[in-house]
Amino acid sequence: QVQLLESGGGLVQAGGSLRLSCAASGRTFGSYTMGWFRQAPGKERDIVARIRWSTGSTYYADSAKGRFTISRDNAKNTVYLQMNSLKPEDTAVYYCAASSTAYSSNYQGTYNYWGPGTQVTVSS
Repeated sequence: QVQLLESGGGLVQAGGSLRLSCAASGRTFGSYTMGWFRQAPGKERDIVARIRWSTGSTYYADSAKGRFTISRDNAKNTVYLQMNSLKPEDTAVYYCAASSTAYSSNYQGTYNYWGPGTQVTVSS
């Protein structure tokens, strides 16, 4: 059974940093795309960043460029999202997701598996 479990969320002041982790289990993810999405209250869930597990190819939403870094650790089957220079508008529940499609996508409908989410709150 595939499981994704996020950790590392919390409360941080504006300008601070957090590193989110997504521990993946239940299968090998070598052909998958792993994505980080976020959903703020009253808003839709949007992609933040994604990484193709096999190649390491990445994509960042405009809001994340220059501040966030997505990476993966093959040995630990874990995907990370390093978030620096955090802003109050980054406050959201952050979700890890895995997509088995042959192409990498920003569309959440293409992601087969989801973690329960972790709350990130950035105070001003």
